[in-house]
Amino acid sequence: MTPLQFQKGFSTIAAIFLLVVLAALGAFMVTFSNSAQLSSAQDVQGSRAYWAARAGAEWAVGSIVASPAACPASPPASIEGFTLSVSCSVATYDESGITRRLFRITSRATSGTTPGGPGYIEREVSVSMEV
Repeated sequence: MTPLQFQKGFSTIAAIFLLVVLAALGAFMVTFSNSAQLSSAQDVQGSRAYWAARAGAEWAVGSIVASPAACPASPPASIEGFTLSVSCSVATYDESGITRRLFRITSRATSGTTPGGPGYIEREVSVSMEV
């Protein structure tokens, strides 16, 4: 037998190995791209949730400025697809014969159903205000 007869079929094995490696690399790149896109979308939603929570806090501050006697009654139910909840507490104290009120406002914006689940976003903003 000549040395050329032993080498028949080696290029086929090398080509199959190369195809398997390239297919695995392609699958990894698609998975990585999808993960990066999902992460970017959640970052955008997190920013939108922050601004929705901040809008709820500003709504409460505006309501208190308009009527400083008590905490506002109820906020808008939702903003841009986020469920909004605003809580307020008031503490009264006396400072040199002048009655002061300290309002603590917490605004929370949520989107999604289950905490920790896919697509669940929550941001909270707290504000203190003295009147």
